[in-house]
Amino acid sequence: MDIKAFKMDGLGNDFIIIDNRQKIINLNKEQIIKICARNFLGCDQLILIKKSKSSDAALEFYNSDGGVSEACGNGTRCVADLLSKESNKKEIILTTLSGDLKSQIVSEKLVSTEIGVARTKWNEIPLSKDLDTKNLKIKLMDLNKNNFFGGTAVNVGNPHVIFFVDNNENFEIKKIGPEIENHSLFPEKCNITLATVVSRELIKVRVWERGAGLTKACGTAACATAYAAKLKGLTNDKVDIEFSTGKLSISIDKNNSIHM
Repeated sequence: MDIKAFKMDGLGNDFIIIDNRQKIINLNKEQIIKICARNFLGCDQLILIKKSKSSDAALEFYNSDGGVSEACGNGTRCVADLLSKESNKKEIILTTLSGDLKSQIVSEKLVSTEIGVARTKWNEIPLSKDLDTKNLKIKLMDLNKNNFFGGTAVNVGNPHVIFFVDNNENFEIKKIGPEIENHSLFPEKCNITLATVVSRELIKVRVWERGAGLTKACGTAACATAYAAKLKGLTNDKVDIEFSTGKLSISIDKNNSIHM
C-alpha cells in the first residue's frame, strides 16, 4: 500500500501527516504504532487530514502508542502551514475533537494557533474524584530523595498536570512520567510537565506526553503551563515556554483564550 505522507515538526515535536481528503487510508492500531516507531518512520504523533464542510479540514491525532489524542497544538500549527501553502490563505480553521482551532500564518514557518479557553474543574480534566485542581497534592521525589507535593490540573483539549519545581533537572521524569500518566486519579490518563519559573516572562519545562513518552516539545503542555502559571500568579499574560529545542511564545487574551 502506497501512502503519500508528510514529515513535519514544531520545535522538534514531530509528526507524520497523511492527507485523507481524496484517497482514504484506513489504518489499524498496529499500523499506527509501526508508523510512529522510531525504528521505522518515527514520530510523536500521526495526523490524518480529513474533509470538513464547516472548516478548512478536520484532523485526527494518534499518539505513538496508537491511542487517540483530542488535541495537538504543534501538529495543528504544522497542518495549518501545509494547507496555507496549498490555498494561499493566511487564516486556517481546523476541526479537532476539542473544537475548531483557528491559526494565523504570521510569516514563513511561523504560525500562531488559538487553543481556546482552558478548563480547570475536576470533572473537566477529568479526575476520578472531586479535588482542588490548583493543588492535587501528588507526591514527587527528587534525585536527592526530597519529597515534593503539588500538581495543577488543566485541560486544554487534553488533560495536563503541571508541577512547579525549583529545578526540573532534579527529577527523574522518565520514572515520574509513566507513574503519573497512569495514576488512578486520571481515568483518561494525562500529560505531565515539570516546570521551573525563571522569571515572569520565562518558564523552562520538561514534558512527558500521554501515549508518546518524553517529547522534545509539546504545544498543549506549553499552553497548559502558561495558564497554570497565570492562575497561580507566577507569570504575566505573555510568557515564553522553553524546551530543550527552543521556545514557544504563549499569550492569554482578555477573554482568557490561549494563543501559541
